[in-house]
Amino acid sequence: MIKKWVVIGLIILIWTGWAQARSQSLKKARPSKGVAAQKQAKAEKEEPCKAYLVIDARNGKVLEGENVHLKRAPASVVKLMVAYVVLEKLAKGELKLTDPITVSKASSKMGGSQVYLKEGERFTLEQMMKAVMVASANDAAYALAEHIAGSKDAFISIMNEKAKALNMADTEFHSVHGLPPSKGEQEDASSCHDLAILSRALLKYPKILEWTSIKTEEFRDGQFTMNNHNKLLFRMPEVDGLKTGYFRETGFNIVVTAAKNDLRFIVVVLGSPRAKVRDNLVFEKLKKAFAQYKTVELVKKGEIINKEVILSEGEPGRIKGVAGASFSYSFPNDQKGELTKEPWFPKTISGEIKQGQKLGELLLKKDREVLGKVDIVAPSAVPKANIAKIFLRKLGINL
Repeated sequence: MIKKWVVIGLIILIWTGWAQARSQSLKKARPSKGVAAQKQAKAEKEEPCKAYLVIDARNGKVLEGENVHLKRAPASVVKLMVAYVVLEKLAKGELKLTDPITVSKASSKMGGSQVYLKEGERFTLEQMMKAVMVASANDAAYALAEHIAGSKDAFISIMNEKAKALNMADTEFHSVHGLPPSKGEQEDASSCHDLAILSRALLKYPKILEWTSIKTEEFRDGQFTMNNHNKLLFRMPEVDGLKTGYFRETGFNIVVTAAKNDLRFIVVVLGSPRAKVRDNLVFEKLKKAFAQYKTVELVKKGEIINKEVILSEGEPGRIKGVAGASFSYSFPNDQKGELTKEPWFPKTISGEIKQGQKLGELLLKKDREVLGKVDIVAPSAVPKANIAKIFLRKLGINL
């Protein structure tokens, strides 16, 4: 009987020791609730970005933002200025989409994102631009710069001239691709404010959205597939451009535009710690903007302005102008206020009037705030009256 209890006791001791050892092992393998809580708290405190900006793409109205003039290295977002230079030259007829571009030795040596250009290869300008805007190809950007300006440095000078002309005061370019600088070189710099200005200028050219909305594209006769780095194109149907950028020191950057109904917004985010954090932030900002704002067309192009302008030498001597352009503005859904249109003309306008000639301006206001203005133009030509009639008018006699 005693032996039986001794055996039972030994079994209990062995089982208790094993259970304690296993418990200690599990504790070591699995973080404590305190460690897990710390990790969760750290993730919640993670700064989503260094700066961001949301604007109405049609009129530049700022909807929200933070550190909008903070200068940061935009990384490959720099290529938006490459696109702007190219699109402006295409519009002026200085370039053609079919222009052949020969790959130089220097451009074939570029690192980072690329389409692996080989010295001596030839591609059209449009093929190169798709490589730049879809695959963010540094080698293609370099080849374009050399083709257009003769050298990388000459093209950078053009980029900075365009930035100055657009009043991008926070911006200075030192590369055509946005890669981190080598020893002795300077870093590119821009801000949310400036990149929004550039994006609005780019949207005047429909080709930019054609290029930047491409999700995948074949290159070199299908030997290479280019995948767009802007994953929001796959996630949000309203998104149709523009460009991402990243290198380790500057973080994850993006400039996005999205359209729905009569609304179009631009979101700029600089310095996110992770691509997912950046994209989630843009997604939420766009959802919020589309939910909270509506667009009101305040005036239509060709709309008659119900106030006459005096033509001192015209026949007839008075005319009603028309709006030279349409003007829309985005308002919060719950915002109230009086919208007014105030025409302004000089006292009189002399000489012959040509069709489309500017006669004055139409100020568009909400309460006392000027939202914008459009030119008032002549709907048709007005010839000069004869000398006798002009003379009588000067005497105050109108026939």
